Amino acid sequence: MDLLVIILLSIIIFICIIVAFYTYLYNKFQDIIIRINEVEATIDTNLRNKYDLLNKSISIIKGNVEIDNEVFDEIIKLRSRKISNFDLDRKLILAFNEFNGLKAKHKELNESEELNKIENEINEIDNKLIIFRDYYNDNITNYNRMVKSFPSKIIALINKYEEKLFFDRKDMNDDDYNDFKL
Repeated sequence: MDLLVIILLSIIIFICIIVAFYTYLYNKFQDIIIRINEVEATIDTNLRNKYDLLNKSISIIKGNVEIDNEVFDEIIKLRSRKISNFDLDRKLILAFNEFNGLKAKHKELNESEELNKIENEINEIDNKLIIFRDYYNDNITNYNRMVKSFPSKIIALINKYEEKLFFDRKDMNDDDYNDFKL
């Protein structure tokens, strides 16, 4: 009888340890997932603000300079399309480069206080986005490390957690080297 009680207690203790360990790793996953989701929302908000500022600058540029072709053609096309934050970020970088090119080409645009204010706000947003991307990618690294390593890999399999891509959508595990082009 004593042996049966010891075996039963051992099994109960073992199950409690397994449950505690599962709970700890599950909560660690949840903590990282929450941080990733929060920074994704922050990146999204900043990208939308940058988009709005560039969109606002179109009428100011057209009001100050005679331009034959369409200004920020890609930005105008984005109004009716749904794209990922990564793609939006790339398009906004190209549009801001076009913005700077127009300001360099047409010196009278540099005199516009409103355009200078927009440029300063976009530069502030870009500085924030650098920090947010780094924070996002750091959390993705931690998440992917947990998904791949034992024993947290078991929790990942049970909860169907899969490896996530970095903010720039580069997959470090494939053989496609073209995704490293800018």
